[in-house]
Amino acid sequence: MMEPIDRRKFLKTNALIGAGAVAGLSSFTPWIHGSSDVSKPALLGGTPIRTTPWPKWPQWDKDRDEELVLKVLRSGVWSRDKVVQEFEAKWAETLGAKRCLTVVNGTNALIAALVQSKIGGGDEVIVSSYTFIATIVAILQTGAMPVFVDSDPDTFQLDATKIEEKVTPRTRAILPVHILGLPADMGKIMDIAQRHDLVVIEDACQAWLAEWNHKKAGTIGHAGCFSFQNSKNLPMGEGGAIVSDDDDFMDRCFSYHSYGFPYGNIGVTNVSAVLAGTKLRLSEYQAAIGLTLLPRLDGETLLRSQNAAYLRGKIEGIPGISPYVLYPEVTRASFHLFPFRYHREAFHGMSREVFLKALQAEGIPCSSGYVPLNDKLYLKDAFESKNYQKMYEAKELDFEAFIAKNQCPETDLLCQQTGVWIFQSLLLGSRQDMDDIANAIQKIQANSAALARHQV
Repeated sequence: MMEPIDRRKFLKTNALIGAGAVAGLSSFTPWIHGSSDVSKPALLGGTPIRTTPWPKWPQWDKDRDEELVLKVLRSGVWSRDKVVQEFEAKWAETLGAKRCLTVVNGTNALIAALVQSKIGGGDEVIVSSYTFIATIVAILQTGAMPVFVDSDPDTFQLDATKIEEKVTPRTRAILPVHILGLPADMGKIMDIAQRHDLVVIEDACQAWLAEWNHKKAGTIGHAGCFSFQNSKNLPMGEGGAIVSDDDDFMDRCFSYHSYGFPYGNIGVTNVSAVLAGTKLRLSEYQAAIGLTLLPRLDGETLLRSQNAAYLRGKIEGIPGISPYVLYPEVTRASFHLFPFRYHREAFHGMSREVFLKALQAEGIPCSSGYVPLNDKLYLKDAFESKNYQKMYEAKELDFEAFIAKNQCPETDLLCQQTGVWIFQSLLLGSRQDMDDIANAIQKIQANSAALARHQV
């Protein structure tokens, strides 16, 4: 049997400081009191903390999940019809929204919402800088100019205190992103929007069932956009949705997504196309997948949230680790990703790259996350296009000047030095699985001097 843990010996042996490092010591006993191979980092030849598989994603049970999908496939009705309409009704009901429209993906949900909010050339859209490129691409597709706002490093969200300084007479909208499934500071954002008469379109593409003051993400602004891509918490392979309580706006979105044909109050007396639309219609079998998986979303969201809170408590006392922070008004987060910040100075100067390699070697899938988007060549390409050249003055399209004006140092730190992600599927595991993640981080911390010397 293992001998009892001696607290003083533990602290001395592992050179750890802070009461938080001692919290939950029993969960760390397998490697602290195991063989030398277990206490040695896997990256340096030791035994990994984790060797068993993690929960896979997406999760599909052919006996339980295939009935509706097979029924749709065998029906021969695959284009948008009653199954899509049923999913839209249930998604709107789930969120507490009046209307829902599905589209081919979250990117096009954002584009359609922006276009039908009358955003276009010459307009400015204030947007989160810590996000996936699709958010910015959607703005560029309208001909508008993205205006980047720096991040709140504690929450990983757009820093709402820095929005107002970005407002100009050309600002038409704010596009906050509930990135990682953690809600943005919607109270401040809506206050600013109201003062300056701005449209708020929520990018909730990672925030299914997340809540701000018990109101679902995506239903707080004028419109909300969602993604159902394969990695997402509600996956269809591909797919997206727009939700809003504005009937006229939703009628326009519907018409736009179906070639501009009349719909609702849009062009009711005209049998031909009345808007300059496109084709974004969802298929029936995609909606069937969504309907099949939707009943599980609430329970899976609860499990992710419980495991995230537990894991946060296990790692928050580890020197050099700063877990995510939620705003006080957040009543639920959906945790598409579990984020924390890594501070190399508490790990003997070991780079984040080596930390990630060490964590992966211990059997914990992880990522450094996004890259900065405010200085990349896709922006220059848009500025050099014929349309942008006609819509803006040369000084407005000066790429170097744009970069200088859109500096986001906190986002740069998250992207380049401190941000670490744990994938959402891991949060569907057990408490012991969460202990494995915490044990691996603790093990790397305790051996950071050796890892830093090697800089593998």
